[in-house]
Amino acid sequence: MNWKQEWRWLALIVGAFLSCYYLPVGSPRFDNAVQEAFQLTKWYAREHVLLCLIPAFFIAGAISVFVSQASVMKYLGARANKVLAYGVASVSGTILAVCSCTVLPLFAGIYKMGAGLGPATAFLYSGPAISVLAIILTARILGMEIGIWRAAGAVIFSLVIGLLMHLIFRKEEEAKAEAQAAMPEPPATRPLWQTALYFASMVAILVFANWGRPVEAEGFWYVIWSAKWIITAVSAAAFGVILSLWFGVAWWKLVVVAIPTVALAFIYPHEPTIAFAAAVIGLSVFLSMDTGEAGEWFSVTWTFAKQILPLLLGGVLISGFLLGRPEKEGVIPNEWITGLVGGNSLWANLFTAVVAAFMYFATLTEVPILQGLMGSGMGKGPALALLLAGPALSLPSMIVTRQIMGTRKTVVYVTLVVVLSTIAGMVYGAVCG
Repeated sequence: MNWKQEWRWLALIVGAFLSCYYLPVGSPRFDNAVQEAFQLTKWYAREHVLLCLIPAFFIAGAISVFVSQASVMKYLGARANKVLAYGVASVSGTILAVCSCTVLPLFAGIYKMGAGLGPATAFLYSGPAISVLAIILTARILGMEIGIWRAAGAVIFSLVIGLLMHLIFRKEEEAKAEAQAAMPEPPATRPLWQTALYFASMVAILVFANWGRPVEAEGFWYVIWSAKWIITAVSAAAFGVILSLWFGVAWWKLVVVAIPTVALAFIYPHEPTIAFAAAVIGLSVFLSMDTGEAGEWFSVTWTFAKQILPLLLGGVLISGFLLGRPEKEGVIPNEWITGLVGGNSLWANLFTAVVAAFMYFATLTEVPILQGLMGSGMGKGPALALLLAGPALSLPSMIVTRQIMGTRKTVVYVTLVVVLSTIAGMVYGAVCG
């Protein structure tokens, strides 16, 4: 008998027993934290999985199948032109406007296709951090000053984080560059403009289906929001035409998918997600039976979903248990947090950056949350630290990022975001506090 292994089993069993024996069931705080965990997971599943993650999975799968590895390496690889690679990655968030979890399938797609660690992590940060809508909302509600600091800080952070990740892991990047140099560039199967339109239609669906309602019921952004589902439908129709003309999907299959989708859109005009779900299910069924590259596209998409979705939902569950939802408490009392973020001390900024990094912020929700915190006495420096660390990170995103690029790189990435957010908060608090 291996006593060393048996003692481990005994310790595990005893630990599990004691945890169950002393489980604080019946305690109001514990019971509320459990409820908050499931409430947050329910909200996330309803608001983000169908409209955000599913399109992101399809885009990530398309990157793996329809974008050649040589193309990714040419523009984002370890040997790519640094100005172009980091320039594209650092401003990508202005187009995508996704949350810290929705960007993960897209990050996984380009990283596994050979993108350099620096540009890939610059994209990972900028995707959720540099949303045009979020910047405008910040300036309008919290003031132009902090809005400008947030915009400048997010762009600078994406560049600095990407460059530092490249430098810290430069030996691995040099080895990757040497391996990529020896790879021949495969011939293109279709013109670049066709592939570009294909991705543009999918990105349009992702962006406009998730377009948030602006604060004021007037102006350009409100007009876009009012027409979001019309724009999404037009983008979906264009997407279907592109699939039929250039990607080998039979036109009659798309018609079969479109008929119930349009019918449900008219039957349930105030529940557009029902029609959206019908389109996703119908397209998935036909793609899964395809034996060509369209079937390969769905296969890779499904692989991303299997790898990422369970980890995200588990992370959201834990996050809800610990920190609750906006204006709701988890097992950690809110007063503990609000009492530690006043002023502009190193501790206040660092504490805010760390807590914000583990919380989950859906796109744009960080602004009203921060408005409430500032009303409760939060300092200007910690406020900026939250804006720079919170939207870009979350416990669910950390769990998935570790799965994609490993523990060491994930720890360094998270540390860089927290440290830079802390420094930016202290500088902003000292200059403008």
